[in-house]
Amino acid sequence: MKKAFTIALALAMAAGAQFASATVLNFDDLSGNADPVPTNYGGLDWSASGWVSFNGSDSSDPYTPHSGSNVITLSWDGTDALSLVRFGQAATFDGAWFSGYAEGDVTFQLFYQGQLVGTSATLDPSATPSFLASGYAGLVDAVGIKSNAHAFYVMDDFTFTAAVPEPSVTLLMLAGLGATGFVAARRRRAQGDAA
Repeated sequence: MKKAFTIALALAMAAGAQFASATVLNFDDLSGNADPVPTNYGGLDWSASGWVSFNGSDSSDPYTPHSGSNVITLSWDGTDALSLVRFGQAATFDGAWFSGYAEGDVTFQLFYQGQLVGTSATLDPSATPSFLASGYAGLVDAVGIKSNAHAFYVMDDFTFTAAVPEPSVTLLMLAGLGATGFVAARRRRAQGDAA
């Protein structure tokens, strides 16, 4: 029983640690040839978006990558709607790095279950990459970028954290694993008594 509980606790802690780590999409594993960002890139849904990747190191200022070489941008006919990125599960969104022309001001719009739940500050990009924080600590399932001049900016190091399971879910999992261990131990004792 004690061994089963120890194993269950270790599994629950490992599962919690897995959900709590931040994910940073730096786009360096994409082609960088103005190809669309793949539909399920980084575990997110990019299918409704118009994002394309390109090698920012090959271009001149002001499209400077924050890290690595690749960045993403919207095409010249980009719109706020085409910037929308959906999450496969609820997450907290930290923000991303931007560079570009000051005319391409950017603001995050944060959505949860179809409702606008938060809006970030506005950033006027420059050739030096700057971090735009979401400014919202709650859960989101979609992020869009509002701008008066899409394609005048690039985005890099898109950072989010998948939602941590509720403590009640973890306790329920522990209880289930503990009950399984208890039944197995009882069954072994009953088989030992019968022999």
